[in-house]
Amino acid sequence: MKSKRQLQKENTKIKIFKTAYNIYSEYGFTATTAMIAKEAGVSHGTIFVHFSSVNELLTCLIESFGDNLALEIHDLAEKNDSIKKLLETHLNILSKHENFYIHLISEKSLIPEDVQMALVNIQSNFAFHFNRIIEREIQRHAVKSIPIHMIFNTWIGLIHYYLLNKDLFSPDEPLLKRYSSELIKTFLELIKD
Repeated sequence: MKSKRQLQKENTKIKIFKTAYNIYSEYGFTATTAMIAKEAGVSHGTIFVHFSSVNELLTCLIESFGDNLALEIHDLAEKNDSIKKLLETHLNILSKHENFYIHLISEKSLIPEDVQMALVNIQSNFAFHFNRIIEREIQRHAVKSIPIHMIFNTWIGLIHYYLLNKDLFSPDEPLLKRYSSELIKTFLELIKD
């Protein structure tokens, strides 16, 4: 059984983690740890008791986001689900983290290189499962025989284009909630055999 002190320490770490996620979602990755500490109601030094550096905090946040995505996508791929279901799931997960993800892709160059690897791992994991499902769809002649990396990059490019231009397409409401079905329908029409 954990002591009261251990539970308090765990709760503080969770509070810092959730607050950092909210701050980075709202202000981007140039937000300071001082902002996070103030919002979490902890001293600035307390952040570094729980996370040895800003890079560790960022990596934990990005990996947590990636783990959520990977778990749901992996389950779909194992069930032999369709590409449509995969795309719906992908956008559903991204929509839950829309602001965080927009900052992640738009500010990638501002994030330390070792932290960027967490984003690369997310994309690689999604690409692996995406490829498995597309291969099955090509074999069934449901999808055109196009190089799979081109199909994947077209999907990611489409999503990123809309997200990076959210202010043009959907300034007052979540973009993916508004455009998910249209994005999926259009993409499937492009790749259908």
